[in-house]
Amino acid sequence: MLKGVSLSVAEGECLALLGPTGAGKSTLCLCLNGLIPHLVEGTFRGGVHVAGHSTLESTPGELSQTVGLVFQDAESQFVSMTVEDEVAFGLESLALPPDEIERRLTEALEMTGVAGLRSRSPLELSGGQKQRVALAAVLAMRPRVLVLDEPTTNLDPVGKAALLKAIRRLRKAWGTTVVWVTQDVDWVPQLADRVAVLWNGRIALIGGLPEVFDQGALLRRMGLRVPQVRELAARFDRAGQGGHAWLGMDEAAGVLRGRLGG
Repeated sequence: MLKGVSLSVAEGECLALLGPTGAGKSTLCLCLNGLIPHLVEGTFRGGVHVAGHSTLESTPGELSQTVGLVFQDAESQFVSMTVEDEVAFGLESLALPPDEIERRLTEALEMTGVAGLRSRSPLELSGGQKQRVALAAVLAMRPRVLVLDEPTTNLDPVGKAALLKAIRRLRKAWGTTVVWVTQDVDWVPQLADRVAVLWNGRIALIGGLPEVFDQGALLRRMGLRVPQVRELAARFDRAGQGGHAWLGMDEAAGVLRGRLGG
């Protein structure tokens, strides 16, 4: 249940949404593409506007080209017998020309690293592969806003890195706005511009990465933690070797290489 949530995400921004289980993260995702209130029963007060569209006045079908949602359970989104048909399904429903469908299909499969699986059944794939196929199907629709509900849950570190690299390419190429629900806090500095923390259905913290992750004690009370690179910087600070308020892997690696080299 969400309680008085007020949240704005700028065009082209990536907002990471953190919070413990049951905080309301998935509920917020369903509000962004109109599944709440159109298909999920409950009490809905207030309003949600995405890229100028009211989710109360627009159906989920009408919003599908504006908001793309990848669920935590990728398999629940599958409707076709092959990867190729799965990714093409939404495009065919738009009655796009065959050459445009093929172009978008190939581009989405290559961007998510599943081009070699196009003739396979989605149900025969590994968990990580299923997640990337679900993402490809959404990317092919070219949504202005991409909502990711824990997309890296079933991926190993190599798969996570590849997926996040694809999302970075997407943002750079199309300026896509991303709302990213995740428990993989160590990956947040690699992609997010801002962080919001949901706690008991409310926004407990929101701001830039340093602003939020400097609240380590508060985050721990909510069952969360800060990225390991930020913890390492804090240890340097406590040891009197301050000046390392870095959050990214590249920054941390550079500092550590310099110290080891010395």
